[in-house]
Amino acid sequence: MEMLVINGSPRKDRNTAALLKYAMDGAAAAGAVSNLIHLYELDFKGCCSCFACKKKGRKFSGCCVMNDSLRDVLEKIQVCDVLLLGSPIYLGNITGLMKSFLERLIFANLSYDSKDRSQFTGCIQTGFIYTMGIPHDFINDSGYQYIFDTNKRYLELLNGKSEYLISADNYQFDDYSKYDASNFDVVHKSLIRETQFPLDCQKAYEMGERLCSL
Repeated sequence: MEMLVINGSPRKDRNTAALLKYAMDGAAAAGAVSNLIHLYELDFKGCCSCFACKKKGRKFSGCCVMNDSLRDVLEKIQVCDVLLLGSPIYLGNITGLMKSFLERLIFANLSYDSKDRSQFTGCIQTGFIYTMGIPHDFINDSGYQYIFDTNKRYLELLNGKSEYLISADNYQFDDYSKYDASNFDVVHKSLIRETQFPLDCQKAYEMGERLCSL
């Protein structure tokens, strides 16, 4: 069992990365091997609308033909058992690189012919971990649920089950006094960091273990 983990955050050691690593520990407990990839280490763009993945008689099916540093990652996804993604929320959505990654992954596997909309021939279980600074109470009012459900629906085109985890009200700075961030209650943020974030880490662990046990 192999799980490919994609970090869509520019940070390698903060909230998103920490949760992904807990999920990797859970996967290991289920006997799986995990491989972590940081999108911000790669040089790639989103879909260029060449439609090569839709041409009749095409040599490649289910994998974007653009030849850049994402190509190797997309080829590895074709043969993995579990795909786990992680992204912070920036300006109301996933990071730009994660969005570009999803364009390249999903559009190549989106069928314009079949009723089930998928032309992927394998079966990959998928998970998505979202991190954000806003409290849980603000998520529905901010329209984020649509983003979570839409990404889940697209990931299900890989023919496996898909789930997601939301970690909200995250602690953003090591020292809030060094930043113009007076809108945030540092005491509250610290309390969430001490009480809720460990629970989110446990949920991430369980997600990794669960996805690799299906």
